[in-house]
Amino acid sequence: MKPQYVYRWVNNHALILLFKKAGLRRGDLFARLNCGAEGIENPYALIEEMRGDGGLRRTLPVWTAFDHDLVRDILRDNRFGVGIPTVFGTPPPVRRALERRPLPPSPVDAPSMLVIDQPEHTRMRKPVTTAFTPRAVARLRDRIETVTEELLAALPDDGPTDLVAQYAAQVPIAIISEMLGFPDTDREMFLRWGDDISPLLDLGISWRTHQRAMESSERVHRYLTEHIERLRVEPGDDVLSSLVTAGDLSTHELCASATLLMAAGFETTVNLIGKGIVWLLRHPDQLDRLRAEPELWPNAVEEILRIDPPVQSTARTTRTALEVGGVRLREGSTVVLSLAGANRDPAVFTDPSRFDITRDNAKSHLSFSSGIHVCLGAGLARMEAAHALRGLFETFPDLRLTDPPVRRPLFTLHGYEHLPAHTGPRVRSHQPAG
Repeated sequence: MKPQYVYRWVNNHALILLFKKAGLRRGDLFARLNCGAEGIENPYALIEEMRGDGGLRRTLPVWTAFDHDLVRDILRDNRFGVGIPTVFGTPPPVRRALERRPLPPSPVDAPSMLVIDQPEHTRMRKPVTTAFTPRAVARLRDRIETVTEELLAALPDDGPTDLVAQYAAQVPIAIISEMLGFPDTDREMFLRWGDDISPLLDLGISWRTHQRAMESSERVHRYLTEHIERLRVEPGDDVLSSLVTAGDLSTHELCASATLLMAAGFETTVNLIGKGIVWLLRHPDQLDRLRAEPELWPNAVEEILRIDPPVQSTARTTRTALEVGGVRLREGSTVVLSLAGANRDPAVFTDPSRFDITRDNAKSHLSFSSGIHVCLGAGLARMEAAHALRGLFETFPDLRLTDPPVRRPLFTLHGYEHLPAHTGPRVRSHQPAG
């Protein structure tokens, strides 16, 4: 049991977990949203109840925001910093220990871009941005089409399947693995590691879950360190090779960037594709509209992102005392921002709980965040989802779920663990998504 892991869990999770469990016993809405079964199965009724008349809501030990404009403004406000909420600051002895033996890279530990502010954020993000420009993402279109066709060909013809394990998870892991120069044979290993590490994005996880996440983080770190050393000798034509040969980042920083790209490149998209499958099967009228007007696929992806975002919330901490939403906040106050609540704000979206692939402002959602921390891979996720969903429904028009979908046991990364389905007869290859 490593002391730095114990301290990390106590500071980031243990006391928050106690708050949440106590709140759950009292029936507290915030605890039910972030700690109870309702928060996994159907968080939206709780979100609407918490929204109330709008503005900031006090939910010990944090503040919460659900309104679209307020959430967007805080995301763009440089008076707020990023980072996973903690209960105590880092004492000097612990800080020195972490400097000697830093935590293995994870999406929620510095120097991950997700949890650092400027100027370090700019230094870490700038080398990566070239891989996700619109032109760079467009160049991946052919490879996404090929991967989608291969995965569709591997699905059973008129047979049973799990659409998460055999399809939704395979599309993004294949693309991000290629972008980072990983061999195809390692994909399943990364999927297992991702399942272990992704709970770190939740608040108040158990010690056992935290320990499993940190052990897998160590394995990822060892793998990446060896992979980076190989790339120093024989770089390839991939994003990570470019970062290695540029020489702007240390090995630890390269591992942190690669870990975040793995998580962001996979977790958001697998949940997006899985949710898209469920929403369209439950709304056959919308699916029929897409079959008649396939040019609507890009907007359908935006509506899926809006109505049921893969990432439900994020957090910001005040860097100074300030007033926001009519509330005076002290320095160090944490605000949990409900992206899911912002996306269903009736002040912005008419009849927000209605699934409408023709919604004209669907793209106004905040599912990819906003401001300097907006998701680098948003364009790639959109393209992967459009190709994957269109390809699946055009190849298997009689696709159906055979059992209720099984949710992932996570609150922040919201999606499905299993989608038991029957494909139906295969009819033809699909046309590339627009």
